[in-house]
Amino acid sequence: MLFEVFVRPRRGLSHTHVGSLHAPDPEMALRNARDVYTRRQEGVSIWVVPAESITASSPDEKDAFFDPAADKVYRHPTFYEVPEGAPHL
Repeated sequence: MLFEVFVRPRRGLSHTHVGSLHAPDPEMALRNARDVYTRRQEGVSIWVVPAESITASSPDEKDAFFDPAADKVYRHPTFYEVPEGAPHL
């Protein structure tokens, strides 16, 4: 079974994809990921996800897939007026 491996290098950071590996089950995938991808103690957390469980958009369809968001100006902070006296973050 193919697993995708994600490692979080330090607390406060996001998990990032570091590679793939084959294993018979999730527990063995986790142990193998630890041995392969965190040999120098560069991780504080590991996720292993069966590759077949990942659904992704296609880069070839990016225009059609992401286009609907472009016409919704209310999703952008420039659409709103900031009231006078409101704290600026």
